[in-house]
Amino acid sequence: MGEKTSSGDFFAGFLVGALVGAAVALLFAPQTGEETRTLIREKGIELGERADTLSAEARKRADELQAQARERAEELSAQAKEKTQGLQGKVKQAIEEGKVAASKKKEDLLSQLGKEQETDTTPAES
Repeated sequence: MGEKTSSGDFFAGFLVGALVGAAVALLFAPQTGEETRTLIREKGIELGERADTLSAEARKRADELQAQARERAEELSAQAKEKTQGLQGKVKQAIEEGKVAASKKKEDLLSQLGKEQETDTTPAES
């Protein structure tokens, strides 16, 4: 993390130094004041146009990234929906199997209870 900060500081310092150097070169150049002002004006216009171009490119790239993120989110949402439906199907199947098993167990228990009652009543009658 410290390397990123120091490289960012280096780049910022380099950029500031380049701008200061350019300004000093313009001020000490063997040109008249009018020529220097014209040159500064032209460079300012060029830099403004370049900034506009970069801004438009950045906006375009941001829009592309946003569209990609939206598509990926939709894909993930569809996958999650499919998995949810699959799980719901498995849960419903398990519930039905549980109901069938419970009914069978209930019948078995009632059958056993009926047999026990028959055996209990038979010896008492004899």
